Amino acid sequence: MHPRRSAQEVLLCDLCETVPLQSHCELCNINLCVNCVGKHLSDASKRHNVVPQLRRKATPNYPKCPKHAKKHCELHCEECNIPICIICVSSSKHKGHDISDIMGKLSAKTESLQKDLEELEMRIYPRYEEMASEVKTEKVELETKYGELTTAADQQGELLQREITAIVNRRKSDIQEMKNIQLSILNKNTDEITQKMSELKQIISDLKSTLKSNDVSLTSSYKSRNSEFRTLPPRVQVTVPSFSPQKINKVQLNEMFGPLSPLSINTEHGDTMKSAEAVSSPPVKPLLDDPCLTAAIDTGYDRLYSVSCLSEDQVWTRGNNEIMKLLNLQSKLLTSIQTESGNEPWDIAVTRDGDLVYTDPSIKTVNLVKHKQIQTVITLQGWIPRYICSTASDGFLLTMISDDEKQSKVVRYSGSTVTQTFQFDDQGRPLYSSGCNKYISENRNLDICVADCGAKTVVVVNQSGKLRFKYTGHPSNTKKSFDPVGITTDSQSHILTADCYNHRIHILDQDGQFLRYIHCDLDWPCGLCVDIRDNLFVAELHTDKVKKIQYL
Repeated sequence: MHPRRSAQEVLLCDLCETVPLQSHCELCNINLCVNCVGKHLSDASKRHNVVPQLRRKATPNYPKCPKHAKKHCELHCEECNIPICIICVSSSKHKGHDISDIMGKLSAKTESLQKDLEELEMRIYPRYEEMASEVKTEKVELETKYGELTTAADQQGELLQREITAIVNRRKSDIQEMKNIQLSILNKNTDEITQKMSELKQIISDLKSTLKSNDVSLTSSYKSRNSEFRTLPPRVQVTVPSFSPQKINKVQLNEMFGPLSPLSINTEHGDTMKSAEAVSSPPVKPLLDDPCLTAAIDTGYDRLYSVSCLSEDQVWTRGNNEIMKLLNLQSKLLTSIQTESGNEPWDIAVTRDGDLVYTDPSIKTVNLVKHKQIQTVITLQGWIPRYICSTASDGFLLTMISDDEKQSKVVRYSGSTVTQTFQFDDQGRPLYSSGCNKYISENRNLDICVADCGAKTVVVVNQSGKLRFKYTGHPSNTKKSFDPVGITTDSQSHILTADCYNHRIHILDQDGQFLRYIHCDLDWPCGLCVDIRDNLFVAELHTDKVKKIQYL
């Protein structure tokens, strides 16, 4: 800061540095006194817009340049990733570096802050509120049911009169102890959720202050904590013991009074929420007797293979060329991305952060598209990537085949790191057929569901890789064999798979039991996905349409 420009002194003209400023040039971003206005306007090499200081528009709070005290950092060095001033540009340190306007960086960062704030306010915090309300309700029900237990014990005690008074008191004491244990655990669960809610309130408040301040330094240094809160706290569920009264026998009063069932406390680990599609634990939704078509999107491909939901009204699609398209329900093209290799992608998915990911078998890579920039996150050797899905743990599940197409496997990734491989069952037999298409999805219970078209089977293993079941179709009359292709799962842990040649969708429960079909005049259904409202999106192979279907 200029030694004569402290907060207690009048701000001076930027040109003469002696006379108090009265005007401001908005185009040059410079403060001027009365005497220097004419001198500044005499420079006809550039445009000017001088206004009284009190009428100047709000300007960004550019940081001071640490190298040049009188300058502000209005530019950004892409290679060094730091703010710089106009003098820094010409220095040897930044020679040949790509320089951009810092306002572009600020705009992107501000958009990220706004997105985080919206997610915290509209999705994450309300889910914590809902959880806190559920625990409160369960505590009330706990009081009621334990009251019923106490009453039942009293009634049994009256029948046995004085001979069983001591036993009655012991049983009531057992009940109270169990109740206290469960209440204590629920109170602890409430405290944990409340603490997280308090942290969220503070983060929301800080984000609002940062956005309101228009401070570049604060905005640039912001680090998102949203991923920390997407994984919800553990949710404790308790089960009230049952009471089983017995016929009175004075010889065996203590046993015949009736035991309490063992104390049951079940903790469900918190769900990991999608950033743009965060999903709370929904109520049970029954299947509709007659699923209905609610929208149809024209994609413009000759053949359409995959669809992946970005939101309730926006879907990514991939067809028989190198272009992946983001479309809305009115078939309007919002964004298109061309693969880096120029070849067709094999499959697409949307990450928990709302970014597009695609597989490119031509160069054996998995690629992430972030802010329209493509980066390779996985490169394979000896194996060819096929189908992909994002997981609750913010990673990927990837199906792949060997170079000679004689082996297939599923690999779990965290970033670019392999964490699990699924290829053989407990007897050492292959879980999946060689070659062919194998669409993949992770169920809500963390089962891994693969539509193995070559084996005409849906193969489901648990998160440890142990085979749970295989589904080979429903034994109803069909014109053609069951050849599953697309596969997806919903909030109810249903498994939905596309029966392409029979033009319908099979719905299974999480244990592989057939529930019903979805027809809706489908024509060669292929890729499937489900949005946060459990609407089904179906990519039709030959019509190039994505159909949105309500089935719950």
